[in-house]
Amino acid sequence: MILTKKEILKEIKAKRIIIEPYDEKAVGPASIDLTLDNQIRVFKNRIARGPIDVTDTADYKTITKLVDVKNKYVLRPGEFILGITKEKITLPEDICGWLNSRSRFARLGLAIHITAPFVQPGVSNKQVLEIYNVGPNKLALIPGQKLCQIILQKCAGKAKYEGVFKEQSL
Repeated sequence: MILTKKEILKEIKAKRIIIEPYDEKAVGPASIDLTLDNQIRVFKNRIARGPIDVTDTADYKTITKLVDVKNKYVLRPGEFILGITKEKITLPEDICGWLNSRSRFARLGLAIHITAPFVQPGVSNKQVLEIYNVGPNKLALIPGQKLCQIILQKCAGKAKYEGVFKEQSL
């Protein structure tokens, strides 16, 4: 069951869902808008010298570099970067989430979270965004913009994420 605004606000008031920093205006009819922070990861080389083994030991940090964005970052057509939300999301063990693009930006060709949108129950961290420009135009990403949204859903039962990205950062 997806939570609507009334249920989201009730869960926030009960401190079962914690969003830091929190802006009540970001709560929509059935989602919460999230903000792009000022750090991103870009790929060091446009094309790697050799193949990257897709295994459990693969580490994206070895092929990317961390960049602080002061005003904006111009995302080229076909370019993929990693961003992170300004908001830290804490969910109880019976609520999970799904990260999605906001339609106003998707219509420009901006995909905010392209491959792993699931937010595990029981998390307490910022969300890493897999940002991709699928359109023909350069797009200027501006820190502080509400670029994506999280849709919250009740779980049948309880679980808590304890995996490798438990305390994720860029």
